[in-house]
Amino acid sequence: MSDPHSHLWPGVPLALGSAALFGAAPPLAKLLLDSVDPFMLAGLLYLGAGVGLTLYRMLRRTRADAGEAQLQRKDVAWLALAIGMGGVVAPVLLMFGLSLNAASSSALLLNLEGLATMAIAWLVYRENVDRRLLFGAFAILAGAVLLSWQGNGVTFNLGALLVAGACLAWGLDNNFTRRISATDPVVIAMLKGLVAGAVNVGLALIGGASFPAALIVASAAAVGFFGIGVSLVMFILALRHLGAARTGAYYSLAPFIGALLAIVMLGDPVTLKLAVAGFLMGIGLWLHLSERHDHAHEHEAMEHEHSHVHDEHHQHHHEGPVTEPHSHVHRHVPLRHKHPHYPDLHHRHDHG
Repeated sequence: MSDPHSHLWPGVPLALGSAALFGAAPPLAKLLLDSVDPFMLAGLLYLGAGVGLTLYRMLRRTRADAGEAQLQRKDVAWLALAIGMGGVVAPVLLMFGLSLNAASSSALLLNLEGLATMAIAWLVYRENVDRRLLFGAFAILAGAVLLSWQGNGVTFNLGALLVAGACLAWGLDNNFTRRISATDPVVIAMLKGLVAGAVNVGLALIGGASFPAALIVASAAAVGFFGIGVSLVMFILALRHLGAARTGAYYSLAPFIGALLAIVMLGDPVTLKLAVAGFLMGIGLWLHLSERHDHAHEHEAMEHEHSHVHDEHHQHHHEGPVTEPHSHVHRHVPLRHKHPHYPDLHHRHDHG
């Protein structure tokens, strides 16, 4: 049967939902900063994500892991690279970079993560992109840069180089994660949260920080579970449907969402800078949402495993009744057809 949904579904809502949850984390975490060291807080946020998803997964076992494909031996290398880059290398580089660089300059440089994610996806992994998408991506990034601008520009020193290196590591992390996005996103996000949390808490303790009161720990864990853990699960699912370049572009909306929440929750003022940034991001979002990549394309024969329903790309036979979505190894026969699509699990073809 054909898919009754728009080609925007469910990838775009997942990416925007991920950005919204992640964007909500900074204003909520800011409420806790008076009571806890910043690096300790970062560790508690990630540990909250990892531990929360661990508990969720334990409760979910009764539902056959929600029809998701589980990590295989061939996935371990990509998972290790993703966790190593995003959970170990990036936080360490960022910590040392922040210690050598002005906060305003570092905030601007952190926007390089979105740019690195998209550049690697387009140039290394050859995800399809056209001028419309490029303009949209750079409009979103321009809005994010404007939000971070403090009037001092970027200081080019060793600290700036380390912060840029952290962003490159996160960009690699996002693209490595895309390689295993067909597998259970809860497991991937859980492991990332546990490793990144342990690294950040360890760095905080080495730096002389101490654990805060139990209520602060619980509050940080709750913010981390939703703002990092659930957000990361949605991000991985979006990677599955959109590819890394488009997901990275949508994710760059997080600072604007965070700024809007800060206005509502913390009473921050509405500024001209915020309005212009919102306008730029709105243009970029419209350019991406109005994309319609539609051409005749061929699917080569392939065999893989991932969560799926029986749609136009999955027309195989089962012995006995099945529930959907479900996951099992299945084979795709060669197919040629035409419909709007993104570079998802089944549409990572060349464009000449």
